[in-house]
Amino acid sequence: MPWRRWAEIALLAGPGVVVFVTFVIVPVLMAGYYGFFEWSGYGVPTEFVGLRNYELIFTDGAFLEAMWHNGFIVVMSLILQGPVAIGIALLLNRKMRGRSLIRVLIFVPYVISEVIVAIGFSLMLHPTGAVNDVLGRIGLGGVAMDWLADSDVAIWSLMLILVWKYIGFAVILMLAGLQGIPDELREAAAIDGASYWQTQWHIALPLLGPTIRIWAFLSIIGSLQVFDLVYVIWGQYVADTAGTSTMATYMVANGRISGEYGYGSAVAVVIFVISLVIALIYQRYVLRRDTEGALTEGVA
Repeated sequence: MPWRRWAEIALLAGPGVVVFVTFVIVPVLMAGYYGFFEWSGYGVPTEFVGLRNYELIFTDGAFLEAMWHNGFIVVMSLILQGPVAIGIALLLNRKMRGRSLIRVLIFVPYVISEVIVAIGFSLMLHPTGAVNDVLGRIGLGGVAMDWLADSDVAIWSLMLILVWKYIGFAVILMLAGLQGIPDELREAAAIDGASYWQTQWHIALPLLGPTIRIWAFLSIIGSLQVFDLVYVIWGQYVADTAGTSTMATYMVANGRISGEYGYGSAVAVVIFVISLVIALIYQRYVLRRDTEGALTEGVA
């Protein structure tokens, strides 16, 4: 009966919908509302400024630079993490000694708190930290530099930290995709005379496509929202001069810390809209065939 079906849907999906509306939809709507006001965060906002906050956002060079940094992180995360993760996953998918231990060690950085990672790398990459000390001891003291404050290398230091932190998640995801490929296909390829790497190139990688696309989607969205590592290592002020600011650090620095909660809310809305548009475009043109292939309704 229809009412029983709707009752089951309400019972199973209801709690999740309530949580999603309460902690996602309502805050987004509130941020959109506050973004039309000049508001200090106390009391009811009364000074309506219309679209002025949004005009200031897109005319502020600091925000545009932060947005460029996010774009750089998106592209470089895909370029650096993707091929490395696939290569490691292909190697770990073979029978070898210590495979389980290696998998655990690769995944460990992903489960470590961003704050702990940030503090550890900030100490190591400090001018008097472990990295420069090791370089000096092995005769490469001339290479030593301020890895965090030099605007020419700071963004690359950030990328190194991000790759180290999140490569484990990508590897585990790729391994899960590889283990879902039927062994019969590999055996058939071996019978036909294909080498191991030919099998990976012509069978494993094409069938790994859906997993790669899902990982790329998660990587893009995560790169657009990078905050913790940058904020802890560089702080709200040094990030601008070091060239590592992101849209999220800009939002905090110019919203909460500056006491301009209306402006900060407008920045939050802009970040949300950018992420939503990219997610919708990605799903429409990249994930569409994967989602359509997963639908079974109406299939005889």
